[in-house]
Amino acid sequence: MKKLQLAGLARAMFATRRAWVFGAAMAMAGAAHAAPVEIQVWYTLPDANKAEFEKLAKQYNKEQDQVRVNLRAFSSPKDLEDATVAAVKSKKAPNLVQLSDNHSPEVVAQHKAILPLYSLLAKYPIKDLNWFVPETSSFTRDSKGRILAFPWMAEVPVMFYNTAAYKKAGLDPKKPARTWTELQGELLKLRDVADMDCPYASSDQVSVHLENLAPVNNQLFMTNNNGLAAPAGKKAAAAGAASLQFDTLYMRHVSLMASWKRSLLFMAHSGDNASDKLFAKGECAVLTSSSGAFGQFLNTKSLQFGVAPLPYYDQVTKTPGRPFVSGAALWALEGHPQAEEKATAQFLAWLSKPVIAAEWHQRTGYLPLTEAAFRASDVSFYDRVPGAQSVVASMRSNPAPSGRGFRLANYDRIEPVLNRELNDAFEGKTPPMAALNNAAAQARSIAAQR
Repeated sequence: MKKLQLAGLARAMFATRRAWVFGAAMAMAGAAHAAPVEIQVWYTLPDANKAEFEKLAKQYNKEQDQVRVNLRAFSSPKDLEDATVAAVKSKKAPNLVQLSDNHSPEVVAQHKAILPLYSLLAKYPIKDLNWFVPETSSFTRDSKGRILAFPWMAEVPVMFYNTAAYKKAGLDPKKPARTWTELQGELLKLRDVADMDCPYASSDQVSVHLENLAPVNNQLFMTNNNGLAAPAGKKAAAAGAASLQFDTLYMRHVSLMASWKRSLLFMAHSGDNASDKLFAKGECAVLTSSSGAFGQFLNTKSLQFGVAPLPYYDQVTKTPGRPFVSGAALWALEGHPQAEEKATAQFLAWLSKPVIAAEWHQRTGYLPLTEAAFRASDVSFYDRVPGAQSVVASMRSNPAPSGRGFRLANYDRIEPVLNRELNDAFEGKTPPMAALNNAAAQARSIAAQR
């Protein structure tokens, strides 16, 4: 009897142990197949670049099962901003949101809803990260040089030109104009020889014809070292720390553009990217716009084009400077669980991989995210677009003091004023100098408002 009792006890213990092992195995299997951590990324991009971003997010979700990225696209930066404000108030904010450069990144970073990128990376570092955008660039950095946001959509203004139209006009498509004076001669040939109804057009006209006119000609756009010498933010602006300075260079340039308008050389201009479509259709031969327009043109099969730096005035400087790095960036938001913060950093680390970042750069025209991404870029790709590699390579070195960016409070409200005054000057409604003075006076008033 005693032996039978012992045998029964042994069987019971074995059954219990087997149940425990089975339960533990099931628990481990459940953990291995746990639902991925979901993060929300809100953004707004041109159609071609939007498709590329969606493709990358889909690829990331497919390659691993720990994180799932959910994208939400918006039709405009204003719609995105309004939705983000509402989401923050309701405590349903996304993990990453795309914000355009407002030239006061410290002010953005001080908002309680913002998680500065340097704080996120301190918890979850990205290995071997060497940013392509120089440390001195103010695009997404504070006065201490700390990076505040992920510069995924960093761009610069450039000149695109239709190589087929250049050949038809008897111009060398490998040697586009480097100065505004030379460009005028090319536009006359494009109009008279190539019979182009729209020799020249411009998108992002405030960036091209006001902001970057200064650094490209090695001059300051604003007083106080472009606002970088004074404390950033609204208090500094209210104290009159920095202001726009429109000198004879601006008078010369805006007057030249107005004369081109009268001479049917400068046929389309806007503060947004409307003129990009005209160039993509082959209706305009030369376009000044942001490098981010590259993706749209690359996807237009009938278009043959090259890329060149913005023209400069050789009467002002012997050697042209480089433009401001600007654009948009992905900002991390506070108020999320630690698991989501880690997942956000993991997604950013994946985007930073040389192959991924190089593909994004080459398909969109945004600057390479890292040095490794630039080195990973396919040389044969650059060979397909004349001038593309040299323009990007020129951004590697640290800029001169005039090209490190600028700070101006309330710039999101100032830019529409500058755009309106430019329109009036180009269209002949207001004399160039009067338009520039009006713009500067209004800018000072708006910047001083708290």
